[in-house]
Amino acid sequence: MLDPAGPSAQAIAQVWWWMFGVAALVLVGVCLAGAWAMRRRAPLPPVQAQRVARRWLVGGGLLLPGVAITALLIFGSPAGLHQLPWPGAAQAPLRVEVTGHQWWWEVHYPDTGARLRGEMRIPAGRPVDVHTRSADVIHSFWVPRLGGKLDAVPGRTLVLRLQADAPGLYRGVCAEFCGTGHAQMPMQVQAMSAEAFEQWLRAGATGAAP
Repeated sequence: MLDPAGPSAQAIAQVWWWMFGVAALVLVGVCLAGAWAMRRRAPLPPVQAQRVARRWLVGGGLLLPGVAITALLIFGSPAGLHQLPWPGAAQAPLRVEVTGHQWWWEVHYPDTGARLRGEMRIPAGRPVDVHTRSADVIHSFWVPRLGGKLDAVPGRTLVLRLQADAPGLYRGVCAEFCGTGHAQMPMQVQAMSAEAFEQWLRAGATGAAP
């Protein structure tokens, strides 16, 4: 997830690095403040102690969290918007239907009827709208290098937009504990060139990941 291979994953990684940097600064600040506080041996007069405590309460308990949450909302919201199937994409998105089972993924291409088991093939450089659902319990569809997580919920269909910048193999997983076989529920996502993908799709190929 720290080696993004698509615009959605890139946006998420950027937010994560900013959060990591700010959290590191806060940690250093807290450690320095703690060290400074332990060095003060003489107690403060009651009035001054109350004034200092009020400043820490307002600054550290209200202002700092308020600024942090506002900044996270401003910088994090665009990353979330990358995951949504907005209309007006430069290319028409490919529709792929993914159904979670205990414990494997069923992948269906409604335009041709092609089906895969534990494997998804997509064209590189083109947005893909993944329609997720579940046949039994709650699963969570996640391809870390291509985008964020989306739950596969029984009785509902949720849509996540992914895109791979270049051809390659990308590992997907179920990120929601779904039973005793949860750890054995990976998925292989193969991004192909547009020409190779169209040729494969027209052939109506079906298969299964190893």
